[in-house]
Amino acid sequence: MKAIVYSQTGDPSVLQFVDRDMVEPPAGEVRVRIVYSGVNPTDWKSRRGGGPGEATPFAEVVPNQDGAGVIDAVGPGVEGFAVGDRVWLALAAAELAAGGTAQQYSVLPVSRVYPLPNSASFEIGASLGVPAITAHRALTVAEDGPRRLAPGALDGKTVLVAGGAGAVGHAAIQLARWAGATVITTVSSDAKAALVTAAGAHHVVDYKATDAATEIRRIAPDGVDLIVEVAPAPNAELDIAVIRNRGVIAVYANDGGDTMTLDVRSYFALNVRYQFLLLYTVGQAELDAAAEDINAALVDGALPVGEDAGLPLHHFELERTADAHEAVENAIVGKVLIAVGTE
Repeated sequence: MKAIVYSQTGDPSVLQFVDRDMVEPPAGEVRVRIVYSGVNPTDWKSRRGGGPGEATPFAEVVPNQDGAGVIDAVGPGVEGFAVGDRVWLALAAAELAAGGTAQQYSVLPVSRVYPLPNSASFEIGASLGVPAITAHRALTVAEDGPRRLAPGALDGKTVLVAGGAGAVGHAAIQLARWAGATVITTVSSDAKAALVTAAGAHHVVDYKATDAATEIRRIAPDGVDLIVEVAPAPNAELDIAVIRNRGVIAVYANDGGDTMTLDVRSYFALNVRYQFLLLYTVGQAELDAAAEDINAALVDGALPVGEDAGLPLHHFELERTADAHEAVENAIVGKVLIAVGTE
């Protein structure tokens, strides 16, 4: 079978297109024929490592955490999955040498595999994983909010999604709206404003064209309940200006810097909580709960992708995985998918 591998860290040129032997799934695992592989910032960051030329944790690594496909073999003791099942994958490459989805077949523990409803396309399935589970986690950590999402779970809540045109922001807008929240999002251009509107945001604030804090307070005079934050350092001043008492700032990335300065007294006064989140260590129970809620949203048609839904899709062939990684690394707007196999 064809696969992409790398054996040292570096730029996209370290990715090699190779032939590998097919592997039968051991106990508790399944083999998935990959239809689409999804590329996220975490994938190129893992490939880059701390610098070029570093040794990788395994002799060869297959990249990409997310994907969707069809189960074509089941290992001993597996329950709940059968050959022919449509599935989506999450954290496929985490701590595994050959689990990544940039290959024609991936053998994975069932803990990385979730059923894909028949109403959802493989493109949608490959766009879930890291973005959708991250968004779910961010929306379920508020002190006064729900631990699970469903229609009505966020009724009466106002959610601010920072940088809503990204993949996580897009999923956060869709899930928050599905759960009943009023959604505000910030963007930096008219083009991105059009995308977040298509995703379902109720209010869009261009922080380059207006005073974002004033505009958000106009929309939500009492402050927002929850902020889904991609850039905590540059947005620290804005966040404290718009968060309500007992509000939560859920941080899932460090765009714009690793270090931030906080006015401690202001946060004391408002009882504000920062919640940092990383999927790799969040725990299996939280991953499974998120996947269950995401599947419910899929059945309701709440997580579409494509430009009309606010998330343009960019397709690459498997042998062009290096180009796909480069596109994500260069912050292309939308979702990068690698077409691996036929549906």
